[in-house]
Amino acid sequence: MDLGAFLTSQVMAYALVFARLGSVMMFIPGFGETQVPVRHRLALALVLCAALLPATPVAPMDPGSPLALLPVLGLEITLGLWIGLTARIIMTALQFAGYQVGMVSGLANAFAPGMGSFQGATLIGSALMMAAVALIFVTDLHHVIIGALLMSYEVFPVGRIMPGDLAEQIVRAGGMSLYLGVSLAAPFYVMGLVLNVGLGLANRMMPSLPVFFVASPVLIGAGLLVLVFAAPSMLRAYLEAFTDWLGLLAF
Repeated sequence: MDLGAFLTSQVMAYALVFARLGSVMMFIPGFGETQVPVRHRLALALVLCAALLPATPVAPMDPGSPLALLPVLGLEITLGLWIGLTARIIMTALQFAGYQVGMVSGLANAFAPGMGSFQGATLIGSALMMAAVALIFVTDLHHVIIGALLMSYEVFPVGRIMPGDLAEQIVRAGGMSLYLGVSLAAPFYVMGLVLNVGLGLANRMMPSLPVFFVASPVLIGAGLLVLVFAAPSMLRAYLEAFTDWLGLLAF
């Protein structure tokens, strides 16, 4: 094989790796945040693919059949988008929990720019998602993400895809995200129930009490107080769930 054919085969192998990992970088938590400029994400994906190419089982392709690369590229892009979107769906549990906290504490209308979410989130939801992104890098979870992406070639070999299994897994990820979001917001449901029952009883015993003006600051203050104590456990539960999901790609 001459030098030109050798370089062409290596470039085709690099394109296959970039098709999967570059698609993942569009949505994966931490690396795929909308606050990161697209050029930076693209540069990171290019460098990461070049670094991981020797460690992947992707073999150099025959340069004599470049058209055979197109269907394989389509499968790799589909798989990369699936990995990134599934990880993003799991992360939306924090957005859901933050919205529920806002509903209970009276801050549901305090909207803020969406932080890694599909739609605009409340102020509390954006704060929780920003904290989760920071913890991904503080706890070195981004190393686990890169390792899981590398090991995904063992779970999903190049050129092979299971559409039924992928659809089932993304539905399970949606159910897991909803369950996790409700679990994270459970303390605030209890707080809201206790406070609203107490304020209702107070209104029955003292009809002249302006419950609306009294309830708003009480709910906001109590919600923020509970959030201070519950936020570490909420973030830890999300990181554990996200790590467990990454383990499915690595083992």
